[in-house]
Amino acid sequence: MDPLILSALVGITTILILFSGVSVGIGLLVVSGLFLIVFDGLQSLQLMPEIFFGKLDSFALLSIPMFILMGSTISSTKAGADLYEALERWLTRVPGGLVVSNLGACALFAAMSGSSPATCAAIGKMGIPEMLKRGYPEGIATGSIAAGGTLGILIPPSVTMIVYGIATETSIGRLFLAGVLPGLMLVGLFMAWSIYATWRSGNRALMTPINYSWREKFEILPRVLPFVGIIIAVLYTMYGGIATPSETAALGAIMCLVVAMIIYRLTSPKDLWTILRDSTRESVMILFIIAAAGVFSYMLSSLYITQAIAEWIGALEINRWSLMILINFFLIIAGFFLPPVAVILMTAPILLPVLMNAGFDPIWFAVVLTINMEIGLISPPVGLNLYVINGITPNISLKTILWGSLPFVACMIIAIVLLCLFPSIATWLPEAVMGSAI
Repeated sequence: MDPLILSALVGITTILILFSGVSVGIGLLVVSGLFLIVFDGLQSLQLMPEIFFGKLDSFALLSIPMFILMGSTISSTKAGADLYEALERWLTRVPGGLVVSNLGACALFAAMSGSSPATCAAIGKMGIPEMLKRGYPEGIATGSIAAGGTLGILIPPSVTMIVYGIATETSIGRLFLAGVLPGLMLVGLFMAWSIYATWRSGNRALMTPINYSWREKFEILPRVLPFVGIIIAVLYTMYGGIATPSETAALGAIMCLVVAMIIYRLTSPKDLWTILRDSTRESVMILFIIAAAGVFSYMLSSLYITQAIAEWIGALEINRWSLMILINFFLIIAGFFLPPVAVILMTAPILLPVLMNAGFDPIWFAVVLTINMEIGLISPPVGLNLYVINGITPNISLKTILWGSLPFVACMIIAIVLLCLFPSIATWLPEAVMGSAI
């Protein structure tokens, strides 16, 4: 069978199986096994266990459960509420200070937890009711938190970046650094839109600052600065050459547990069991998808599908930027239906060689890919963050939350355009800290 026709058949089958409600990892294994049996015979199944477990035989993968444990620990405390309160006290005099402080809290909590849903839940529970009480429009109050939550997969340390690095054999340290400036740029775009939209609505929210004393401002800092210090320590340990990403992740997890025990008295066996249980579940899910995606990639390569797609794309008579527009469109559509980890594992190994042949930087592409995945987190039909926000504010319709999120989708698209026009936004910091990639 023609490889391109076979690739279309594989794609349709994969979509149907995943849409049937089967988990991503199981679905990839079923599709892989089915097509290997049909086109390579039963003997090909003997290789599946070896490939599956071989994909997990990587020291770099240890960083995933450690960073997840770090995030799960932070999410189990009241760090999100304290972070929100601290920024609200310090930024109350800034026009639109409450929405600015919420977005700042989202950025910092996302960096600490690495989880978009956890960020939405932690900051949204405190921030959204307060914004509504102060007179902010419902769309801005909910949309800003939904969008701010997506920063967890871009700002380091990011599990999504780790998965990309493992899938494409790219330096995880460089990927973390590449996400810093684009992440700050997105925060700035989100803040600018929120302030403008609030001002344009003529709302009283900009005119309702609360005066906090210096004592009130400083007394909250001891509860949040330790976690911020952990993030700085983790990044310094990694880029100072003191430890590998996996060792750094383990150090960060231990530090978070210690801080949670000291500041938030998180010492009961029940609390610790909940943290370990939740982090183990998420880790197993991601590692299972990684292993299943390894089998799926083997199937695509064995049936010459990967090579055929790459050759077909390479044969298109379009310039490199037209190619990038098509790939961005494809990634956005894929992000509407699949979680970021699945999209990265299924598409990055196929797309990256084509993009590198077209002269694009793999570090830069990681950032563009991640922002595309962020769009999927606040877009229907899946739009996980939208449903998290709806769960926090059941009295606000999902339609209102969606419409409030759309301007932030536009901000993300603007960020992608800016990255295309100025690639150094993503590549400058890795090169400045770690030197040019060989």
